[in-house]
Amino acid sequence: MRVPLLAVRPVMLALLLLLAGAVGRVMPASAASRAGNDPGPAASFSVSGDLMGVAAVSASNAWAVGAASGGKTLIAHWDGTAWKRVPSPGPAGSMLFRVAATSASNAWAVGCSGCLGTGVPEPLILRWNGTAWKQVASPGLADSSLDGVAATSASNAWAVGGTRGKTLIERWNGTAWKRVPSPTPGTSAGLSGVAATSASNAWAVGSTISGPSERTLIERWNGTAWKQVASPSPGVSKGLGAGLGSVAVTSAGNAWAVGGIGCGCGPGLSLTEWWNGKAWKQVASPSPGGGANLSGVAVVSAHTAWAVGDTGSGDGPTKTLVLSWNGTAWKKVPAPSPGASASLEAVAVTSSRNAWAVGATSAVNHGSPTTLILRWNGTAWK
Repeated sequence: MRVPLLAVRPVMLALLLLLAGAVGRVMPASAASRAGNDPGPAASFSVSGDLMGVAAVSASNAWAVGAASGGKTLIAHWDGTAWKRVPSPGPAGSMLFRVAATSASNAWAVGCSGCLGTGVPEPLILRWNGTAWKQVASPGLADSSLDGVAATSASNAWAVGGTRGKTLIERWNGTAWKRVPSPTPGTSAGLSGVAATSASNAWAVGSTISGPSERTLIERWNGTAWKQVASPSPGVSKGLGAGLGSVAVTSAGNAWAVGGIGCGCGPGLSLTEWWNGKAWKQVASPSPGGGANLSGVAVVSAHTAWAVGDTGSGDGPTKTLVLSWNGTAWKKVPAPSPGASASLEAVAVTSSRNAWAVGATSAVNHGSPTTLILRWNGTAWK
């Protein structure tokens, strides 16, 4: 979903259509663990729907967002003990793709309204004010979606996506959301993920169509303007496409972007790229199970990062995929994959002993989705 032009992966697309109850349009293109290392009742939150974004402020404060059955927004909150659904606004046919939080009283969730066959898709932005989620006005852009969000303070946030084949970037200045000019290379392009460390440093990733091929797209905010930065697009020489779905950054010299390489006909190869302070470089990553796609990434330090997605082949069942960066290489880490088919869409981390991953699972391949939440307790994913 977050790799805007390449992959809405077939399995996830089917899940999203089932959420709406009919075939509709999905926009292309966003303290330590408890005593005894008990991961807590992460799996106790199970509703009909799909979680596509997660953000954590601390071990006792996290948010997960997505879409519930019937095309309604879905937001859940972790209070240190349990996940509980929180009321969230949104017109019929709405979905939330990503969430970002800076404190207990400031969080943002973005997506689109009318994106499940109920009308013309438009950007949807919700804000948590410490008491309730409220819809906030976004620049009126028909046939558009916001797929990624990042925030550094109550007065600085970014949202990215696509609008009619062009990249879309909006900025919160503390008072209102305003559209900011952004490059749209190629014949069409979209952005799926954004990350920021300050008001003068941010990254956005996605993909662009150039000739017959889809290529990775990375743009950087330098405090004045968004500029495209060169990025590897492996597979293009073999007739395959490459796209990026998520980005995470810790400093001016350390950032990761993840996505996939493939034909758009099923999971292909996982793709990880690293910013070393001077250039983006592809880093080898596992693609087990006949194929893989990465949808989310979170970074703790130069030596610790997580990437999540799914693995499988063709149009068959998928299994959750979790990769860990140890400072030298990406390694597959065991993770639960309940049901006949399951996938992970996003990951968030607060420390080496506390991380969350969210997605969906179904009892049968292409069946009705149920929310899936996994937690890292410092030793294992549960």
